[in-house]
Amino acid sequence: MATEIKMPQLGLTMTEGAVGVWHKKVGDEVKKGDILLEITTDKLNSEIQSEVDGVLIAITATEGQDVPVMGVLGYIGAAGEKAPGSSSQAAAAPAAKTEAQAPVSAAAKTMPDSSAPAIMEGGRLKISPLAKKTAQKMGINPATALGTGPGGRIIQKDILTATQNPTARAEQSISQTQIVSAEVRREKLKGMRKTVGQRMRAAAMEIPSVTINMKVNADPLLNLRAKINEGRQKEDRLSVNDFILKAAARVLSEHKEMLLSLDGDEIVYNQNVNLGIAVALDEGLIVPVLRDADKLSIETISKRAKDLAKRARENKLSMDEYQGSTFTISNLGMYGVESFTSIINQPNCAILGVAAALDEIDIDAEGKVYKKKVMKFALTIDHRLMDGAVGAKFAAVLRDLLENPLNILL
Repeated sequence: MATEIKMPQLGLTMTEGAVGVWHKKVGDEVKKGDILLEITTDKLNSEIQSEVDGVLIAITATEGQDVPVMGVLGYIGAAGEKAPGSSSQAAAAPAAKTEAQAPVSAAAKTMPDSSAPAIMEGGRLKISPLAKKTAQKMGINPATALGTGPGGRIIQKDILTATQNPTARAEQSISQTQIVSAEVRREKLKGMRKTVGQRMRAAAMEIPSVTINMKVNADPLLNLRAKINEGRQKEDRLSVNDFILKAAARVLSEHKEMLLSLDGDEIVYNQNVNLGIAVALDEGLIVPVLRDADKLSIETISKRAKDLAKRARENKLSMDEYQGSTFTISNLGMYGVESFTSIINQPNCAILGVAAALDEIDIDAEGKVYKKKVMKFALTIDHRLMDGAVGAKFAAVLRDLLENPLNILL
C-alpha cells in the first residue's frame, strides 16, 4: 500500500507551505531518511525526508505550489504500484511557470510556417500578457508571429512587426541579443515572502502605531567599543549592535510594560526579555530570538546573536528559535540608513529601529563648533497597549544609557 508524503506542520502557527525543489523524480528508488524535496514556510526552508523504503510512484504537488498542512505531496510505494486515485503513475512535477500563456487554436497548431515556428509548451503558446492583449485588439493570430523574447517567447514588438509587415518574420532572427524589451519577469508570491507580506499588511492595518524618534550622541559608545576591542580577535570583537541589545535588555527588565502583547481582547503581561533580532534574507525577513537577554553578559549576547544570524542565513535554525519574542530590534545602521520606521512584529507591542551613527555638527556651551557621531533610533509602539508617554519614557532611559555606555557593562 502506497505511503503518503504529507506537508508537515513545522510550527503551531504554520497553516501551509510552498513546495520547493524535488530531489527525487517519479520512478526513483528511495530509502528511509533520503531527502525527497524542500519546502518553504513563512520562517524557513526545510527538507522533507522519506519515512519508508520504496519507489517514488507519484508527485502530486508541483514546485512552487502552496499546500496546506497535512496535504499530500506525493506517494511512495512498490515498483509498478499505482498511486491512489489514479489510473497511471503521475508524471514528475514540472518547475513552476513564470510566464503567461495563451490557448492556441487547432488551425494555428497546424499552420505551415517554416520561417517562424511557434514556441509551444504543453500545447500552449509562449506569449507575454501584453502581446496577447495586443494580438486580440488587432485581430491577428499570435501564432503567426516570430517570438524574439527569452526562450522564443512572443512579446508585443513581435505582434506589431507581424501586423505591419507579415513578411518581416522571415527576416528576423531569434538570436537577436540587442533588443531592448519592456517585458518583466513574473513570479508567484510564495513561501516566506508571501507570509512576510501578509503579516506586515495585517500589522500595518490592525495596529494604531506611534513612532518616537530620538538622537543618541554615539561618541562615548564608539570610543568605549574601540578600547574594549583593542587586541581582540575579529570574531571576539563587540559590535555596536551588541551594546544596543544589551542596553535594550537592561532597560526592558525595568520597564516590562514594553513587553505586553494582545491576545484577542486580553492583555498578556510577558515577564521574559526575549529579544527578536531582525535578519534580512533574500527570501524575506526572519526574526530569531535571543532568550532572557537581560540575564546575559554582553560577551554572551554577542556570541549568541552572531550565531543566530549566521544559522538563520544558512537555514539551520529550529522553529523554537523563531518563536517567543517579546520585543524586537531591527538595525539597519550597517547600510548607512539615516532613519526609518519599522512595522511592529506581532504579537510584540513595540519594535526598535536603529540607524547608522553619522557625523553631525553641534555647538558646545562655550559656543565652539564641533563634530560628533549621532545615531538615530525610532521606537514604534502599539497605541492600543500603551500611550506615547510610556514609550517616550522608555526611549529616554535607553538613550541615556547608550550615552553612558559604561553603565551598560556594570
